Amino acid sequence: MASSLFSLMFPPPPSLLANVVSVLCVAILASAGVSEFTDGSHLQYSKFRDAAVAPGMLAGALGISGRQFSSRVGMAALYAPAFVGALAAFAFPGVVSATPRVAPVAAALAIHFLKRVLEVLYLHHFSAYVIIDSVIPITISYFTNTVSIIYVQYLTQGMPEPPIDLRFPGYILFLVGISGNFYHHVLLAKLRKTGEKGYKIPTGGLFGLVICPHYLFEIIGLFGISFIGQTLQSFAFALGSGFYLLGRSYATRKWYLSKFEDFPKEVKALIPFVF
Repeated sequence: MASSLFSLMFPPPPSLLANVVSVLCVAILASAGVSEFTDGSHLQYSKFRDAAVAPGMLAGALGISGRQFSSRVGMAALYAPAFVGALAAFAFPGVVSATPRVAPVAAALAIHFLKRVLEVLYLHHFSAYVIIDSVIPITISYFTNTVSIIYVQYLTQGMPEPPIDLRFPGYILFLVGISGNFYHHVLLAKLRKTGEKGYKIPTGGLFGLVICPHYLFEIIGLFGISFIGQTLQSFAFALGSGFYLLGRSYATRKWYLSKFEDFPKEVKALIPFVF
């Protein structure tokens, strides 16, 4: 089983730090997903902005724990550093030309996070605030994982290609994921007119089957990036993000069930007809 999995990716890089980051990526994101499932500790943004969450260690150390930002500023802060980190790779021609995969991986990550920044600035309607205790760890996670994915891809220079080349399926998955995610974000944005702050049951697209199709397509897009790169770090980020969004979607469905008596019970959380 293990040998089959490793046939899909490059060998782990000769860097203890990079390998530790890969393991921590899955562990931390999976832990956050389990918290969404079990104890009601939610990262404080969107509809969970008033939920209970343990104060962030860094925010507490800086004396800013609990401070609030407007949702637009806070959400843009989640994605902008990761976008800059991915884009910065192109300032180093020796990095992006090191292998045929570095530039496509860096470009896909830059497009992914640029799309999110533009959606925050020009598409989404926000109703309140986000808590810095949630902003800081997410921002650090996105930035660290983005930079480490590109760095690990750079370290594959001179290594033999994986026996199974997943780049073409990766391009397809990335395009499907980013397009589906954007389409369902547009549907969500149309639910709330300018000045409105309440929540409604979303409809259209795959919302008739799952309450978080935008999460589903985000996972698809991230696995697309991992297929393009085929490194342990890129797979770890996609897998860890999948675990987190699985828990977040479960919590989201539970929230809708508690707020709307007419919420259709057959609508699943993330995977149509399954979960």
